[in-house]
Amino acid sequence: MNEPMGKRTKLSESVKERLMSKKVEDEGKEKQISYLDKDCISSILMKLPLESLPSSRFVCKAWYDIINSLPFINNRLAQSESVLIYLKPIPASSSHHCSSPTPAPSNRRNMFSNERAVFQSQPLDMFAQKFGNRSSKLSISFVECREGKGVARDYGIECLGSIRAACNGFILLNNSHKKGGVLVMNPVTRKQLALPVGTLTRPDWESYGFASTGGGYKVVHLFMDDMKYVACETLDLGSRSWKPVNGPPLGVLRRFGFNPVSAIGALHWLSRSNNCIVSMDLETEKFHVVPLPKICGKHDRILEMGGLLGFVTHEDRHIDVWKLKSIAGQGDDAVWTKQHTISRGRLINLVPLFCLRIKGDVIFKRLDARSVYSYDFGSERMTKVVVDEGFRFFGSLLPHVNSLGSWTAATQNLM
Repeated sequence: MNEPMGKRTKLSESVKERLMSKKVEDEGKEKQISYLDKDCISSILMKLPLESLPSSRFVCKAWYDIINSLPFINNRLAQSESVLIYLKPIPASSSHHCSSPTPAPSNRRNMFSNERAVFQSQPLDMFAQKFGNRSSKLSISFVECREGKGVARDYGIECLGSIRAACNGFILLNNSHKKGGVLVMNPVTRKQLALPVGTLTRPDWESYGFASTGGGYKVVHLFMDDMKYVACETLDLGSRSWKPVNGPPLGVLRRFGFNPVSAIGALHWLSRSNNCIVSMDLETEKFHVVPLPKICGKHDRILEMGGLLGFVTHEDRHIDVWKLKSIAGQGDDAVWTKQHTISRGRLINLVPLFCLRIKGDVIFKRLDARSVYSYDFGSERMTKVVVDEGFRFFGSLLPHVNSLGSWTAATQNLM
């Protein structure tokens, strides 16, 4: 039977009243929020955990505009401490589905696949073929070193490739569906950009650098030919096209065993066999060869340390820390200076990983065990960092910083 006309009219009026009441209530909340000064709101939001900010953007339009603004993103980046980003094997029996784009504790039931995101327009039967083998899947994770503990966390992102480089919250990740391809990704926001394929070569005959350049971002690709000649090409994220440039002098780089380090306006590759660093000035795109202050040992590394380039070298019972202010010119800035001497006691095989960008501690790892150590220059103490049980990594441990940044905003800022 049909409902009486009067009953349907009353129901319609009731729905309209509820919608109007909800609208008035929402407008009242918006007005209450607007009473606070914009700078005050920004200061409050700045204190929230980073993982809560992506969802906080949708509280209201005012919050959305603040959190997405370039000043807020840059200020948040400046206050964020360094972490170690790495890949972790995923058990083959795990199941995966998409989840919210925020860092979260490891949860194999809520996973975001970067390959699916790149190829989301492909037919479902192609997905079944490409993503059927889960045994090779890896999870993008990170470790925070704080108060003597290493807290391992998971971004909830699965991938098939390897992390080539990291810069200001972005990572350079292998594009597993394009031979020789790479993509830029922000693991926090899960935004990603596939880059055009550059010169193809063997994976162990190439090296990628990634650095910021005056608000923009540049990718540097070094690669060898069969004669061991090293060539170079660069790509600005704004233009997204590869440009050939003159490579380093012949013979100074014979292999790519170490990831490049970005510091003092350049990218630096360690050449242990020639006891030097090969540096590319990011502005002029010219290469310089700078001799190391000491003969490079097996566990010696270069690091970015407080904006300068550091060289951490091992002696008999101690570790020396050298710093370089500049790669160009003939003045004192082009000379290595020894800044610190660290007593390592009975600790052996300590390999420096990175330097905390805010606190300044140097983080080491031991090759003979999954142990991490932190050296505080203020107290001159070496402390063992207790990492979460079950911490396992695949490939390299790279210094990283979590950020809400976008390469689109950076390139637009230059225009």
